[in-house]
Amino acid sequence: MEKYIKTSRIVSLALIFALLLSVYGLTLYRIQAIDSEAILSDTSNLTASTVTVYAARGSILDRYGVLLVSDRTVYDVRIDRNRLLKTDDPNGIILKLINACRQYGVEYNDIFPVTTTAPFEYRADATSTQKSWMRAYFTYFKSSLNVKDTENPDVSATQLISWMREHYGIDYTVAAEDARRIMGVRYGLEMQAVNNSEYMFANDIPAEFLTFVSEQNLPAVSILSHSEREYHTEYAAHLLGYLGAMDKDEVEKYEALGYPRNATVGKTGVEAAFEEYLHGTDGSVTVYTDETGAVNDVVENKPAKAGSNVYLTISLSLQKAAEDALRNAISQMNDTRVEQAQEKAREENTTYVEPELAEGGAVVVMDVRTGEVLALANYPSFNLATFYEDYSVNASNPLHPFNNRALNGLYEPGSTYKPVTAFAALRSHTIAPDTTILDESVFREYAEQGYSPHCWIYPGSHGSINVVQALEKSCNYFFWSVADKMGITRIAETARLFGLGSPTGIELGDSSGTVASRESKQEQQNEGWWAADTLLACIGQSINRFTPIQLANYAATIANGGTHYNATVLRSVSSFDYTNVFIRRTPSVESVIDDSEGYIPLLQQGMRAVAKTGTAAQALSNYQVPVAAKTGTVQQDNSAVNDGVFICYAPADNPEIAIAVVVEKGGSGSALISIAKDVMDTYFAGTSQSVSTVSPDNSLLK
Repeated sequence: MEKYIKTSRIVSLALIFALLLSVYGLTLYRIQAIDSEAILSDTSNLTASTVTVYAARGSILDRYGVLLVSDRTVYDVRIDRNRLLKTDDPNGIILKLINACRQYGVEYNDIFPVTTTAPFEYRADATSTQKSWMRAYFTYFKSSLNVKDTENPDVSATQLISWMREHYGIDYTVAAEDARRIMGVRYGLEMQAVNNSEYMFANDIPAEFLTFVSEQNLPAVSILSHSEREYHTEYAAHLLGYLGAMDKDEVEKYEALGYPRNATVGKTGVEAAFEEYLHGTDGSVTVYTDETGAVNDVVENKPAKAGSNVYLTISLSLQKAAEDALRNAISQMNDTRVEQAQEKAREENTTYVEPELAEGGAVVVMDVRTGEVLALANYPSFNLATFYEDYSVNASNPLHPFNNRALNGLYEPGSTYKPVTAFAALRSHTIAPDTTILDESVFREYAEQGYSPHCWIYPGSHGSINVVQALEKSCNYFFWSVADKMGITRIAETARLFGLGSPTGIELGDSSGTVASRESKQEQQNEGWWAADTLLACIGQSINRFTPIQLANYAATIANGGTHYNATVLRSVSSFDYTNVFIRRTPSVESVIDDSEGYIPLLQQGMRAVAKTGTAAQALSNYQVPVAAKTGTVQQDNSAVNDGVFICYAPADNPEIAIAVVVEKGGSGSALISIAKDVMDTYFAGTSQSVSTVSPDNSLLK
């Protein structure tokens, strides 16, 4: 049976629907036509301002993912003086903030040079600049105080407090010490107004205080956020580098990349070399505030995009070992020299004379199979976390702690250069592997011209030796003989095959150095080349100047049989959230030395002999892994103490790492072996070998 709906019910439903439509229509009309003017009026009372949201900078990590440098968000509290003075109770707002600071243990900025507690006195740490500001301040605001232009204003601190209370309208019901705290902030606000800059009430506030300020929504008080670098290690300062404002030469470059003029950019080291990866893209928001400065709404215009994370090739543990070993060795050298000088003065009953001390140095560790830098140490160094605070002290330090000696220090290589001369002589067939030369101790080829250099063993002799033995014993006479026959050109060409005298390709940039040659002497000294120059150059003197990283790469090239890699500190680059690795660096070969006749193994044998029975034997002959090495000692014209140079690689039979150590006024290359050993101990995770004594270069082993 079909069912029908009664007509009366249909009519009732229609009437109800019509009524609802009428109500909605009237409401819509009121919103659109009647209340629109009021709404527009409310909006017009808001102030819109565009605020930059600074992008977080990417992190820097070592090869194993150990965090070295990261960004952290810092929150500061700002007070807008103009808006504060428009409020009903500016002093009450300030006191509320101050009391909260006391509650949460937050330090706020107070530059007023009067103590904060009674009896009020001028602060002992008030600077002359602050006192000068005070004099100008008093003259401007209260000429009746008759402040004289002297070092200390001619008005007591108590008088000043009394006048300040009146000047800032601080009610006399407010306790004296609270009044002093208020006027400290008011004074700061006025000083910043004079400088036309923002007043930051508190910097880098903790989370609890941030929550308090946010919840209070105090008029004229706002929270600003920015990112700053956080350093998770005190090591690798030269390698990591620091940030700073763009200089005039950088503005055009970075503005073309979309950077704002006030952007912070990498100035040195990894921060500068990988700026394109680390630097993110800033965003922006529109902030709507009412007349008191309270935030009404925030609208995001463009989201900030964080920078990428950079993984380095270095190992933090190896970097630490290298820096500690270098610093400790130099300290021990200098302590010993002072003790010896003091003892000499006592024994001879003479006036103590300050000895020459070791001044600085560098250590570079490389993977011989890839060209990756595993450690890059400099001494002296500095602290990145307090870079700007310590800047003036470090900049005036005569030892130049900002100098990146590992990449830019130029040093004579001394006897570590002899493998170059040996390889040049073999390749040019000046000698054969089995050629022997009798060490006559004095090289008399140019005696008639008044030049007869002595081998270091003079008046002794190394006897009749071949090239491997000459490397082991570091016989100057042998290398003078072969160099005099083949000439400087072949030696210089061979040095360049090993990368000496050229940048290593490292992303941080490094000095080129100089290979001694006819051309380089003419260019630097505007002089011709003499036979004596060849004799000096072939044993690593003359104008040969190389960086520690070049020496490490040179040792690595010998170790791996002639493959010369570009040095690198970049391992990979990942997204900020670590979810995507979009750059993985692979080894880059710069060149391969043609050794079809098999001469590089002879260099390896000679360097292995140095560690087994030669000048490094006492320290390395019984080391836990076989080592190949070469020591170097360089006499400086203006110093009674030699520079020390040492290169090595290990394991000698299956090389993995190469090390170069240079110490200015280090005494000898042999004196630096302990530094390399400490590095190898860490790398091979073995037990440190004890070194009681080491033989100086070119000395007889007992």
